[in-house]
Amino acid sequence: MRWVTHAARRIRPPSLAIVSLIVRFIFHRPIMCRFSFSFAFCLLPFAFGCAAADAAPAAVLPLPVTVTLESLVAASLTDNPELHFYEAEITAAQAARKTAALLPPPEVSGSVGQKRSQDPIGQLTGEGVAWSVGVSQTFEWPGRLGLRKTIANGDLALARLGLDRFRTALAARVRGQALALTGAAEKARVAREVADRFRALRDVLVQRDPAGITPQLEIRILEATELSLRRRASEAELTEQGARLELNQLLGRPADSSLSVAIAEPVLPPSPSLAECLAAAQTNCFDLRLRTAELEQQGFRVALAKNERWPAFTVGPQFSVETSDGRDRILGVGISFPLPLWRNNSAHLESARARQLQAETLLKVAQRDVERRVTAAARAYGTKLAEMANWRADSVKQFAESAELADRHYRLGALPATVYVELQKQYLDAVEALLDTRREAVAAAAELEELTGLNLLTQP
Repeated sequence: MRWVTHAARRIRPPSLAIVSLIVRFIFHRPIMCRFSFSFAFCLLPFAFGCAAADAAPAAVLPLPVTVTLESLVAASLTDNPELHFYEAEITAAQAARKTAALLPPPEVSGSVGQKRSQDPIGQLTGEGVAWSVGVSQTFEWPGRLGLRKTIANGDLALARLGLDRFRTALAARVRGQALALTGAAEKARVAREVADRFRALRDVLVQRDPAGITPQLEIRILEATELSLRRRASEAELTEQGARLELNQLLGRPADSSLSVAIAEPVLPPSPSLAECLAAAQTNCFDLRLRTAELEQQGFRVALAKNERWPAFTVGPQFSVETSDGRDRILGVGISFPLPLWRNNSAHLESARARQLQAETLLKVAQRDVERRVTAAARAYGTKLAEMANWRADSVKQFAESAELADRHYRLGALPATVYVELQKQYLDAVEALLDTRREAVAAAAELEELTGLNLLTQP
């Protein structure tokens, strides 16, 4: 009785009322027949099932989200989970910089013992306690702490460069996937539209009485074209799904979340000259900045390896007291250092110089690679801009109107099947070409912006 009442209290209305009535009916009636008792117990599981249904929250389906391109980029720069890795790297570098120029903590040492004093013939003259205490501090060779602090500052600069590089690459990736998402959705829509048009026309022709071989062949042409268009629509839908999955992951959202992007026609600035792009890349390219910083780091490590040939030394005051036949006090200064003074760290120095040579080689390779990538991206961007300059603002609209006009005239018998099929296919090809050209132009601009630091997409 107690556990039933306790369970009934924890259930929210309206199921609470149902359970309470049944419990009272079972346990509080003075006279109860066997039939009513059994019937009430049969209703009790049903009441608890209703209570569980009331208590459990209903599954909320993800609603479609429509956002702009720049809001997607801003959201990715705050919600992407990989950002925490680079932020933690900066935190670790800051912590290492705090301890890089610190001396090791001082050490306290002490001793205590028993002292016995004897004269020259061996007779005991006195005995007592002897104890000593000292404080020592280890000092590095001059210049060593400064080199370590400089190296720690360089590690912090490298960590910040890594974060900036990732943020730039992330923004470019989000823009690319958003354009791929909208482009694939538009391709799938147009492909389905043309395929539905072929199917409707085929159904009309089948209902007629085809006389001769020409109508039958036209029906087969329409069927084959519809099948190929359905396949293109399916491929575009798969591309759209893949772009949505990756975009959700870049935004730190569940992979199956609904997402719809509203993208306006991108306003792309004129292509800068190749000389301007190459000059900007020498100072702004993240790859070159990282390689240059790594080379500087290796230079400081070589200097540190040379400095470490001299050992650290320990200095500190000492005080001791001895009591036997008298009381002696000793105050002095101690110094200690390892032998030999000249450390044989030639292997460490040779390794540091080899790393410096590797850093120089990687910098030269990066310079040539960046020059090649900047040249290719600048030419691709200029080519795509020249191609987009030939577009009319209403090109897609005119293609769609022409395809619809061809459909009406073909139904009236004023247009041959070959012209009709070719026009419908060209309508789809033109839409795909326009979308792909726009996406490729934005991708080239994003790569050029990442390599040179010029404002091509992120206009101030």
